Amino acid sequence: MNDIFNKECRQSLSHMLSAKLEEEKLSQKKESEKRNVTVQPDDPTSFMQLTAKNEMNCKEDQFQLSLLAAMGNTQRKEAADPLASKLNKVTQLTGFSDPVYAEAYVHVNQYDIVLDVLVVNQTSDTLQNCTLELATLGDLKLVEKPSPLTLAPHDFANIKANVKVASTENGIIFGNIVYDVSGAASDRNCVVLSDIHIDIMDYIQPATCTDAEFRQMWAEFEWENKVTVNTNMIDLNDYLQHILKSTNMKCLTPEKALSGYCGFMAANLYAHSIFGEDALANVSIEKPIHQGPDAAVTGHIRIRAKSQGMALSLGDKINLSQKKTSI
Repeated sequence: MNDIFNKECRQSLSHMLSAKLEEEKLSQKKESEKRNVTVQPDDPTSFMQLTAKNEMNCKEDQFQLSLLAAMGNTQRKEAADPLASKLNKVTQLTGFSDPVYAEAYVHVNQYDIVLDVLVVNQTSDTLQNCTLELATLGDLKLVEKPSPLTLAPHDFANIKANVKVASTENGIIFGNIVYDVSGAASDRNCVVLSDIHIDIMDYIQPATCTDAEFRQMWAEFEWENKVTVNTNMIDLNDYLQHILKSTNMKCLTPEKALSGYCGFMAANLYAHSIFGEDALANVSIEKPIHQGPDAAVTGHIRIRAKSQGMALSLGDKINLSQKKTSI
């Protein structure tokens, strides 16, 4: 007993303090590297509202890009990252057999969402007063109603719509397309559009905080969502990394505290949204040893946030990611 309390506990404490010191030094180094990247006083400021329509998806400095192209140092981000392609952000709104075919390119900016809707007239009639009617569910707000237009037979047009985002929660955009057929005496025709789901991950960024700040926010936040672990993964560390990747959160527990294998794991996660909202999560998972080495991970994930929408949205995201791993 004397060796346990006088030697081994002292060694464990020294290891924990040294690991915490190394983590603080690493975080300070990262902060100093971030502070070195500053904006010079004579750097140009680009306004997204003043850029051309074909440059809506480009946030880089056009002068810098043209200078790099002239020097032969063109960077091809689209080729390096195929997920950044526009085609992966296109949502089909109607079917191919509908009289009006529509699909939308969803471009998520920092505080608003731009919908570039392609409308195709697949009939041999002229469609008059073709109007895109949109409605939102969640903390989304439609800025302005798109103006009606006239489509010739087998013609197409692009309609742009702006949606403002006010908080971090999952939102749904739904609506329909109404039109009149030229020369017909019937009522207005309506084509119902498929729902567009806005992902919460576009607004959540991994962040860091101290243990005291985490405990203070954990006590202050009043909304909690408890998610039961339901997966077929058998490794605790792999499941934790999967949760970090799917929720875009950062693990505050030191790496040395998570190393090794003891049958259970507890970790604290933290994330910060662009709207100034914080999200906390406590992962408490274990592997039942009595069920054999191939037993699945079990446990709970407790999520706390200041708003109900953020806590529920993160819980839905975790449940959806668990379903994908179980397939």
